[in-house]
Order: sequence, then structure tokens, then C-alpha cells
Amino acid sequence: MWTVSDIMAVSMARLLKDGEVVFHGVASPLPMVAILLAKKLHAPNLVYINVTGGVDPEPEHLPHSTVHPELFKGSAVFLTLIELFDLAARGGLDVAFLSGVQIDRQGRTNMTAIGSVQKPKVRLPGSAGSASIMPVVGRTLLWRTRHDRRTFVERCDFITAAGRVDRVITPLCIFRKVQGFLQVESLHPTSSQEEVIAQTGFEVQFLPDAHRTPEPTPEELKWLAEIDPHRVREIEFSS
Repeated sequence: MWTVSDIMAVSMARLLKDGEVVFHGVASPLPMVAILLAKKLHAPNLVYINVTGGVDPEPEHLPHSTVHPELFKGSAVFLTLIELFDLAARGGLDVAFLSGVQIDRQGRTNMTAIGSVQKPKVRLPGSAGSASIMPVVGRTLLWRTRHDRRTFVERCDFITAAGRVDRVITPLCIFRKVQGFLQVESLHPTSSQEEVIAQTGFEVQFLPDAHRTPEPTPEELKWLAEIDPHRVREIEFSS
């Protein structure tokens, strides 16, 4: 049997294409696992860049932190963050996995503050480079392990980053950005239209070809277990 973390990791991996240059930032266990899974399954020539600057690393084990030195091991080359931002600005970064505490119906993210910026209820950690990457990367894949009305809002309290969002992967569904707005592309087998509507803070629209997210296959689950035997991907669901 598979879990929500399994279907999210598998769904993220399926969105990656062979030969793409793919990046993930800090606090990104699910993207880390998904990228490695894609390389094993269908995208052996995918170029994996992590926030430590490792390029196509071969870690002996997956660390709990995505800034761990283990993610340097076996790297073909190392990039500084300045070089990474330059690569993105020059059109050399195909996909970036990013997230936000709030995500609105236009796919914009908030990592700055909840409430007024002048007198915030909660002060958040900030852009961490997303504002520089999202407008210039080929496509952004957003993800969030919480799907509720506080996360998916009509309009972010503060717009930290906006740009080339392609899809948003959540525990309930996958949104695709079409004509400037997020619309449901697929519902996970464990969720329903009614649940997505109830848990989303903006009016939910479903694409005409909206469908059920295919369940993880035995092969996908086999490689997932081999890549992440200690289920590091579950960390994001514990907060």
C-alpha cells in the first residue's frame, strides 16, 4: 500500500523529462527524492542541481537536511549560488521546485509575512532566492504538504515570488496553471472534488480533462523504497 508522501513524490517525478536541468532548494526532501526517482525511472540524462551546489551527486544515503554535505558526494561539478542564479537568468535552468507558506490562485507565493508587512502576525523566512528564480526558470513546480484554506488563498498577504509556475502538487490534487490561474488537473485517489473545494481558499475550477492521479506502480514503489529506505520524504508531513 502507498501513502500520500509516496503519491506526491511519484507525481513530482513523473513531471520531469529526460535531459532537463532541475533544481531544488532548502527544506526540500520530497523534491530531492522525486528528482532521484525520475533519474532511475525515465530520465537518466536529467541534470540534478541541489542547493548545496552539487551537480548530479551520488549520495550514499539521503540526509534529513537538503543542505547536508552528503549531497556533495560524487558531484560532477560544484556551483555557487551566484553561478546558479546566473544559470537561471541565462535560461539554463529548466525546472525549479519551490514552495510557499501561502499560494494563491495565480500561483504566486508568500514567504515574507502573514498579515500586514508593517505589523505581521507571523514573520516568515523570506524569498531564499525564489523571487529571482521563478520569473526566469523554464517552469516552476510548486509543492506543499498541507492543503487547507490558510495555505491556498485567494491572494497572498505578501507576494514574495511570481512567475513561470507550471503545476502545484498537494496531498489532495495537482493544479495546473492555465490562462493565469490554477485549475485542478488531477485528483489523488484518496481525495474528492468536494474535499478539494472545501479545503481551498479560492474558487476551485477543474480542467475539462481533469482525471484521477494514477496510483504509484509497483516499479515506482520499488525504486522509491530503494532510493529512500528511511522515508526521509515523510519529514515534511511532521510539521
